Amino acid sequence: MTTQIITQDPFIEAISSSGRSPEIAPADDVYGWLIGSWELDVRRYGVDVSARNIKGEVHFSWALEGRAVQDVWIMPRRSERTSQLDKTCNMFGTTLRVWDASLQAWRITWINPVTGSRDELIGRWNGKDIVQIGARANGTPIRWMFTQITQDSFRWTGEVLEADGHTWRLEGEFLARRRS
Repeated sequence: MTTQIITQDPFIEAISSSGRSPEIAPADDVYGWLIGSWELDVRRYGVDVSARNIKGEVHFSWALEGRAVQDVWIMPRRSERTSQLDKTCNMFGTTLRVWDASLQAWRITWINPVTGSRDELIGRWNGKDIVQIGARANGTPIRWMFTQITQDSFRWTGEVLEADGHTWRLEGEFLARRRS
């Protein structure tokens, strides 16, 4: 049996970018600070799961000649994944955030093949936070936010708008720490 070591993957080489495109002004670079790898403490995923001490990971990279930021959210961490994972606490999905100069905002698409979810949002700075507003594939309004942002940590929350049209219900909460 011959073992082949792949030193460069043409797909990774083609999709990856070393930095932000000059077409995106520094003031519009909402997501560049995320580039790198992060550890996640999962507090809420549909329901309060904080007592379960679930850990996750997320990795961000510039993509598509620096016109996009792509990530991979993984829960539980790759080192803890098995073939018997409960789908209610299983995430292995990707987000593509693409700068749209005509909107002066980022178009966001999230896909999690594990659960079949697909969401579309628009993201912008709102003071010191990043607020992303959009909808699920079925039209349900959603709001995702990066808050408590520092160089090495952030809080990410995901909310859904209740049928009353006024109340946002927390569905997801992750506390992130940058990997060294």
